[in-house]
Amino acid sequence: MANAGDFIGNTDAARNMDHYLRGTGTTLDLDVDRMLHDDAALRDVAKASITDNQDHWRQEALDAYRKSGGKPVVIPVESSGTGYMHTDRNWYLAIGSAQTNTTGVVTVVPGADGKPKIGLDYQVNVWDRYNWEPGKATPIGPTTVTDADMARLHRTGLAKEYDMRGSGSVQHYDLGTGSGSLPSPADPGRDGTRTDIGRNGDAR
Repeated sequence: MANAGDFIGNTDAARNMDHYLRGTGTTLDLDVDRMLHDDAALRDVAKASITDNQDHWRQEALDAYRKSGGKPVVIPVESSGTGYMHTDRNWYLAIGSAQTNTTGVVTVVPGADGKPKIGLDYQVNVWDRYNWEPGKATPIGPTTVTDADMARLHRTGLAKEYDMRGSGSVQHYDLGTGSGSLPSPADPGRDGTRTDIGRNGDAR
């Protein structure tokens, strides 16, 4: 099944299945930069996590700046966790639905014109549990995988569920006006195929 996933281009679905079948149960790192690059659903949720909070974060930082007497301040910020469903086929098969939030710091420093300059340095986080829910079935290449059959492997000790988590690269956003565009996703770098030596030991 995992080989079929790689054959039709669903390399991360194959990778995650491999990790499940190896039965170690160890946490798997997620390539969030590549997820953001590939999947519009995650990009939209990540964008909303900033636009929905930016006014509050900006005001909180400005209040701290004024209390400091105009000295530079840095405050940590974090959005609430939000559930979403992947729309990219590879990531849908690899993860399905997951939780995401945005964490970072807002920095306020005196600008050259004497006005405060406000910036947000942030990263997108994703986490989920790799498990199978009876009652569902998913076609992967020429094979239809039922969740009941895959869950049975975990119950009988032939495979093991595991946690998945990861964080994207740190990005910068000007909070001075909050009207600019968010940065494009960071360069995802490696292609994530089986020849990628960074695939948590699952390359072969």
